[in-house]
Amino acid sequence: MFSSPTVDQVGVEERVARLNSRSIKKDSKMYGLNLAMAMMDLTTLDAKDTPGKVKQLCAKAITPYDAMPEIPSVAAVCVYPNMIKIAKKALGHHPIKVAAVATSFPSGMSLLKFRLQETRWAVDEGADEIDMVISRGKFLAGEYAAVFDEIAAVKEACGAAHLKVILETGELSTLDSVRKASDLAILAGGDFIKTSTGKIQPAATLPVTLVMLEAIRDHYYRTGKMVGMKPAGGIATAKLALQYLVMVRETLGQAWLDPDWFRFGASALANDLLRQIVKEKTGVYQSFDYFTKD
Repeated sequence: MFSSPTVDQVGVEERVARLNSRSIKKDSKMYGLNLAMAMMDLTTLDAKDTPGKVKQLCAKAITPYDAMPEIPSVAAVCVYPNMIKIAKKALGHHPIKVAAVATSFPSGMSLLKFRLQETRWAVDEGADEIDMVISRGKFLAGEYAAVFDEIAAVKEACGAAHLKVILETGELSTLDSVRKASDLAILAGGDFIKTSTGKIQPAATLPVTLVMLEAIRDHYYRTGKMVGMKPAGGIATAKLALQYLVMVRETLGQAWLDPDWFRFGASALANDLLRQIVKEKTGVYQSFDYFTKD
């Protein structure tokens, strides 16, 4: 029987409130803003995506703001599988990763054999990372073994590509379910666990992310194996991104403050980070019109 610890929701909310009270100033703030930029999965997942839009996204991923080339590149661009080759070509030899959503994103509502075919196709196209969605219906019905087996099968289909497992926490209803799904995804072989597709609300929240970070921490204490974390959707301001970084540092430690272990899935965040970085360096806020819109 699969089991996970019960989550104290009041305790989680109180800890989030305490962490949010931290004040970050001057050099530490600039460090955090640049780190958040370096941790971004710059994303376009629209039905109207075009090769031109993906190329523009990749140009911004490499150089977020032409006027300040010292601002770090992002960690990855995230696209649909049919755009992988376009992204790879646009990035050239740059070490930015290409992540692709697969497994019938965002619903996951197709046969496993088709989801595995899509995963293998994305890897063959050149994806460095695969963002999969779990079968929320099966999970909520208590079919934990089936969900575990599906994640493990997708992990095998990924080959050398890293696997991010999207829980779609907004559909899981309770923090207890979030903890259980996190443990399940980690045990099944996920390299990262991810909150959301960004297609439903609520998406990422600080309490949900804290519960997922605690699952990662407990797994590390048991096994010595690090697992990454990616909150996605609804993170649009630099202030909120810094709150996430404080939470990661306090829950998991300094080692996770690295793009290899923590990502933001929130393209809307990029321009607010740029605006705040420019403000810290020049003392003046730029209009959002100075930055490209993704």
